[in-house]
Amino acid sequence: MTVLNVVVGITGGIAAYKAVAVVRALVLAGHDVHVVVTEGALRFVGKPTLEAISRNTVHSDLYEGVAEVRHVALGQAADLIIIAPATANSMAKLAAGLADDLLGNTVLASTAPVVIAPAMHTEMWQNAATVANVALLRARGVHVVGPAVGQLTGADSGPGRMSEPDDIVAAALAVLAPKDLLGQRIVVTAGGTREAIDPVRFIGNRSSGRQGVAIAVAAAARGADVTLIGANLEVRPPASAAIRLVEVSSTLELQSAVTDAAADAEVVIMAAAVADYRPERVAGSKIKKESQGDTLRLDLVRNPDILRALAVGRREGQVIIGFAAETEADREALLELGRAKIARKGADYLVLNTVGWSEGFGTEGNAVIILDAAGDIVGEASGSKASVAGPILDLLT
Repeated sequence: MTVLNVVVGITGGIAAYKAVAVVRALVLAGHDVHVVVTEGALRFVGKPTLEAISRNTVHSDLYEGVAEVRHVALGQAADLIIIAPATANSMAKLAAGLADDLLGNTVLASTAPVVIAPAMHTEMWQNAATVANVALLRARGVHVVGPAVGQLTGADSGPGRMSEPDDIVAAALAVLAPKDLLGQRIVVTAGGTREAIDPVRFIGNRSSGRQGVAIAVAAAARGADVTLIGANLEVRPPASAAIRLVEVSSTLELQSAVTDAAADAEVVIMAAAVADYRPERVAGSKIKKESQGDTLRLDLVRNPDILRALAVGRREGQVIIGFAAETEADREALLELGRAKIARKGADYLVLNTVGWSEGFGTEGNAVIILDAAGDIVGEASGSKASVAGPILDLLT
């Protein structure tokens, strides 16, 4: 993974508190983040918080660090500049090329891509001056993320809400992503399947879908046309023309969706946690404990082996990547399980990771070992699920 020098500019809007999550996501993805705040932003969020999250000194004063020419050095060193939130005032200043604060100087002194996430009341967003400023910034190559439609400050609701932090980060990093998967059709499954017991209960697992979603977002950023088949996702991908989301619940639904999608795909990545068994019979109404006594018996039948079916039925040149979530903590024993599994499944690659009560499922981080069809280790990665997605996709280039 390439470590980026990212400047996050924060301006004086109520959405400034959400910028903390933007900084955190970038840091978790392994990037070096430098925060530049305006005086207005400091009325909404404090330097100690931002310094703790960014792990770097936060800058706000144009006249600090004069000896090191900081007012231009930050911009010169940046690979990417993100401004979130970008207020109407800050966008007007950017459009006019004003540099009366450190953030303005940083932008003017940089040749890095600039991504802004507007946030303001609807009337301000729709004002003719703001509309003209946004159009001018877009024409100059500034990337605009959002704003979203939703609840604003107070009782107001409408367009002007800052996009969610994960969406901002995904869009910003996509600007710099290599387009080495351009035109490839990739199917990704994510989440955990649920098998109904009755209309209100199910057998399931704790997979949130974060890793699969991260893979889908990263693949789209690298130019792929992605079909994401999501089973009971706790997180959703940002809106993107490059990602088509198909929502399913059970293993049989997932099997049908992935089989259809795989028919014209170059790559299938089975990141979903699929239930091995399902109840033989599903009750039509809620099962009452009064009618069952102290013991409830469920007869389970085995679900189809979707990964093996995809591997056996793949056409020439199609790549199948499976996942194996195991609770084995010993590395050698884990590798033995993974090698046995890829031999049974017939996939081209297997992404092996340890899960447990507090790791793997539902967490923001992951650690994986990647095996090829021969059982040899061809990659390892750890960190945020976004950073782990990169080495997995590198298998395709």
